[in-house]
Amino acid sequence: MSTILITGATSGLGRYVAFELVRSGHLVLAHGRDPGRTDALVEELRKEGEAEGFVADLASLARVRELGARVAQAHPGLDVLVNNAGVGAGSPGSGREVSADGHELRLAVNYLAPVALTRVLLPVLRGSAPARIVNVGSVGQEPVDLDDPEFTRGYGGFPAYCRSKFALAAHTFTLAEELADTGVAVNVLHPATFMDTAMVREGGVAPWSTVADGAPGVLALATEDLGTGRFFDGTRPARAHEDAYDPELRGRLARLTDELLAG
Repeated sequence: MSTILITGATSGLGRYVAFELVRSGHLVLAHGRDPGRTDALVEELRKEGEAEGFVADLASLARVRELGARVAQAHPGLDVLVNNAGVGAGSPGSGREVSADGHELRLAVNYLAPVALTRVLLPVLRGSAPARIVNVGSVGQEPVDLDDPEFTRGYGGFPAYCRSKFALAAHTFTLAEELADTGVAVNVLHPATFMDTAMVREGGVAPWSTVADGAPGVLALATEDLGTGRFFDGTRPARAHEDAYDPELRGRLARLTDELLAG
């Protein structure tokens, strides 16, 4: 059985997946932003199996890196990282928000945080190979404006969300190439469309599907050998936005990401 870290596990898809994995006999490291909700989740999970809680605000890169360090120290045998936590488009008409570090919030939480967390945990994942990284993305993708990555001009919540998920997909393909032959697989998926989550409801969208609909794809990538550097729509192999495969664009995005993470 595997040791699996799930970010954003206190609600929605992350919570559902956490229970499925615990019931299957895996040790689940459940991340949440709120201490009380995280403790309550772990208490529930422990009625089904093994679980531990980790608290961090992913809108702060310092907290993200501290989370990674705590997990690596406590569980050097980490097998799977599920980067599930995210923020949606926001409520209709809401304006641009920034993270603790001053980055556009969707870019920060949906992209920079999983990249930073992955980098901290890569040594333990490589040491546990075969290991897996699962990035929860979306079919809603829009190329990042590399001249205005912080979306300071003409901001919109839904485009910001789509840009962050495009970046995550492009990063996944780049990282998969870097990790070739290390035994660490990294894939990205769209779990299901407009699941019944707080994120979707906040955006004013009537849910189209349930978190149960979105779980099989995440569970498959977390527990099965399905290759690396791939995009899935649920459990089906699919294609991300074509620009996410462009080597030149991915190279520019990687350099920009290094700058943003160092800033």
